[in-house]
Amino acid sequence: RRPLEIKDEMLAASRRMEQAVRAIRDCREGKGIGIDPARDINRTGLIGLETSLITTSLGNLEAKRTTANPNFAALVALLLHQAGVRRGDAVAIGASSSFPALIVASLCAVEAMEVRPLLICSLGASQWGANHPDFHGLDILACLNRSGLLSAQPVALSLGGDGDVGKDMSPEGQTLLLRSGRETGLPFLYEPDLEKNVRERLKIFETAAGQDGIQAFINIGGSYANMGTDSEILKVGPGLAAFSGI
Repeated sequence: RRPLEIKDEMLAASRRMEQAVRAIRDCREGKGIGIDPARDINRTGLIGLETSLITTSLGNLEAKRTTANPNFAALVALLLHQAGVRRGDAVAIGASSSFPALIVASLCAVEAMEVRPLLICSLGASQWGANHPDFHGLDILACLNRSGLLSAQPVALSLGGDGDVGKDMSPEGQTLLLRSGRETGLPFLYEPDLEKNVRERLKIFETAAGQDGIQAFINIGGSYANMGTDSEILKVGPGLAAFSGI
């Protein structure tokens, strides 16, 4: 693609995320769930609680704030271009609700690029993520769908957290998210065995992608199934990473 075309798509992604954030904020306030201006200083509606029933682990408030910048959608679009993604391609997204703003950014980027998103989303979240019991990851995706700005229907869901089955979450939180997830009718992954979990995810992604396959994978957060348990993963830096033999 020509540089100007790429720039136009980056701008379109950023503007779409700006609109999406407004829609999410309005949706949250419409449900009577307040926004704490001391924590969510830009009033995005994408900053959660310090702790809750569905909190899985520690989280960094500043990191969550940073990802709510609409320019992150432009960055995702640029990285996808660098990965060779083009109009009509399928992009797999393995996302934790710990970073809801990055889920929004990724969906805005693929929308601007006319790329097909294949989203598997875990519903548990670390501190300050989508961890409000009355406004969790599914609620945010529902807001986006109702807004008409994005089609945010995942291909599958999971509980997330330790073992991808919420071992580090309260029993009440596990029950809430299991019920909410299964009510969607979407495939729900509940497999603590890492190898089996990854195999199931790959099958779902490959089936959804069809014969043309998947051009790129976006990882959001530190999901057990996306990142694994080997410390070698820490050597993979942020941004674009290329792998062979997979």
